[in-house]
Amino acid sequence: MAEQQGVWGIEIGQAGLKAIRLRYADAASQALAVAFDYIPHPKILSQPDAIPEELIPQALDKFLQRNQVRGDLLAISVPGNISLIKFIKLPPVESSKIAEIVKYEARQQIPFALEDVIWDFQSLGGGADADTGFVLDAEVGLFAMKREQVQQHLRPFTSRKLEIELIQSAPLSVFNMLAYDQMGIRVDGESTAADEYFIVIDMGADNTSMLVTNGRKIWNRNIPIGGNHFTRALSKEMKLTFAKAEHLKCNATKSPDPRAVFQALRPVFNEFVAEIQRSIGFFSSVNRDAKITKVIGVGNGFKMAGLQKFLEQNLQYEVTKLERFKGLVGDSVLSDPLFEENILTFAVPYGLALQALKLSILKTSLLPPEIATARIIRRKKPWAMAAAATLLFGFAVSAAGYANVQSSYDEQYFGAAEKDAKTVADEKNRLQGEYTGQVGQLDGIRKKELQLIEPTITREYWPEVYRAINACLPRDVGDARATENIQHQQRIKILAVSTEKNADLAKWFSGLSEQQKVHMDKAHQEKGPEGAGYVFTLHGVTYYTDPTHAPDNYGVYFIVNTLLRNLESLEVTPPEESPVPVGLIGISHPALLQTTPSRRVYDPEGFKQRTARENIGSATTQPGTSSYLEDGPTTIGPMPPSFRPPTGFNRPPMSTTPNLANLQSTESTQQHIEQVEFVLQFVWKPTPREERAKLLEAAAAAKQAESNADANPESTETP
Repeated sequence: MAEQQGVWGIEIGQAGLKAIRLRYADAASQALAVAFDYIPHPKILSQPDAIPEELIPQALDKFLQRNQVRGDLLAISVPGNISLIKFIKLPPVESSKIAEIVKYEARQQIPFALEDVIWDFQSLGGGADADTGFVLDAEVGLFAMKREQVQQHLRPFTSRKLEIELIQSAPLSVFNMLAYDQMGIRVDGESTAADEYFIVIDMGADNTSMLVTNGRKIWNRNIPIGGNHFTRALSKEMKLTFAKAEHLKCNATKSPDPRAVFQALRPVFNEFVAEIQRSIGFFSSVNRDAKITKVIGVGNGFKMAGLQKFLEQNLQYEVTKLERFKGLVGDSVLSDPLFEENILTFAVPYGLALQALKLSILKTSLLPPEIATARIIRRKKPWAMAAAATLLFGFAVSAAGYANVQSSYDEQYFGAAEKDAKTVADEKNRLQGEYTGQVGQLDGIRKKELQLIEPTITREYWPEVYRAINACLPRDVGDARATENIQHQQRIKILAVSTEKNADLAKWFSGLSEQQKVHMDKAHQEKGPEGAGYVFTLHGVTYYTDPTHAPDNYGVYFIVNTLLRNLESLEVTPPEESPVPVGLIGISHPALLQTTPSRRVYDPEGFKQRTARENIGSATTQPGTSSYLEDGPTTIGPMPPSFRPPTGFNRPPMSTTPNLANLQSTESTQQHIEQVEFVLQFVWKPTPREERAKLLEAAAAAKQAESNADANPESTETP
């Protein structure tokens, strides 16, 4: 009798590669351990000088040299801290509609487009009511991971021509092990859930996965504390290298001063226990009938001296370490000293192999569906070839019969009809060619029409830009409008506006210095505009000085916090006005090119007289006022190649010597005020009105996703 196909459960963690090979013994109805391997990395992958892209392939190559995997199924795990694990309670629903409801929930729960993730689900618990046919008390497990991260974990295997049968999240693999091995739950057994819950704490190098389950219901949380945190605490407190601290952590009881070691580790112990207590408290608050009876520790991090006793004292639960696998046989593996020493770290590979043998309750997989489909097609190819050969033989027999009939064909009976048919076909082809030519001419006319009317279409959007600029300017509200102190008026005066059509906005963006981009939001700094558009240049001035002297609302910061930030918004709502679109019409990437802080001698009385006589925007100094600048311009960075000052823009007269006559005549009312002149540019790429609704919907969806994430702080986060 041929040997039954085996399965390998493989986990590549931060500390090393762990793998176990199982077969199912039909005679004993048990899982049989046939082989195992444990290959530690030379360095922990999260160390600063470690290169995972080199260490992981090295460990995998060493594993393949020492083990034969041809003909076996391979199952691998992915870290729980980068996968999404959610459990959703469904209302009473028909079983045929569960998949449709779960897909809707997936769109709400997964903070990415479904096309960018690999996801799967499984119903847990609940049953169909005999009278109504509805599934009651149904709970669905939703598991997802970003497609690019799945491909990253697959790459070391696919580059070595290894086919992966199953990809499962590490916490769910631990659940497979716990349910089958420690709780004795079998696929064909009863599905009733017990009220007694187990807690499994899987401590890894950088993270700890906490799982609470009664064998049917599952609750999971990732705790960002692992064995390396204890090592770093020792390294810091005792001034040791990472390697020496790791050795001391594993042999704390044998050190010359164990008390000093545990004293250095106590802050991390306290933080770790606090996280577990917080998680247990949250679980108990939403599962009031749940009774936690036992805590089981897995993962090599759990071998740390003192951890088990510390958890028992603070959690008030029985805490045990996994010492043997109850549901597994195979003395050649289970009695091996290397396996016994590292049995805590084989919980995940064991759970993976159980699922690959179809012995676990969970059936989900994060294997990309296109890979699974291609594999199914390839496996069915021999059967398809046999079916095709059978059909081909049948067609051959049928064709032989028709050939006998065709031999009776005589051209004199059908020749004239064939000639007429050919004439009709030629005429049809001629008419089709003429029609195609006319369609081509029509398309050319329509393109010319669009070229002629395009400037007219764009022109109607220009008033929106100037309205948006006006809406982005700060203004006083309420009682602040009555102030006569120009320094306390929250105003920015635009002296000139110019625009230039630019065929390559990317070139304009690359001409900006890093200092000129520093006030842009992060997204605009990382990705500049592309294609053709317009570059607007604003020249303005502000006299505003915050009465509270707040350092972040003065001079340049006032310009950044008001005008520049408003130009980055999708919409701006001026006081007592309706919302005005800004980003929606295509405005983006505002950059502060130059600022000129200065001090000006200012006569409020002369200013009032001049205001009554002429337009306040004039740059000419009138009798009764004196204006001069004491400081020179501060250039934020080199001007981009496309920058040209607008025609007609005249700066106020600059002088280092004030007009003494004017100073003497207005000495009683003159004062020094601060002013900041500035040059600001932004990009405008006209956005058609029909596309603006899509931008609003995208912004609303992003805000909703952020709100959902804030509302579920205890759920496992997806990176």
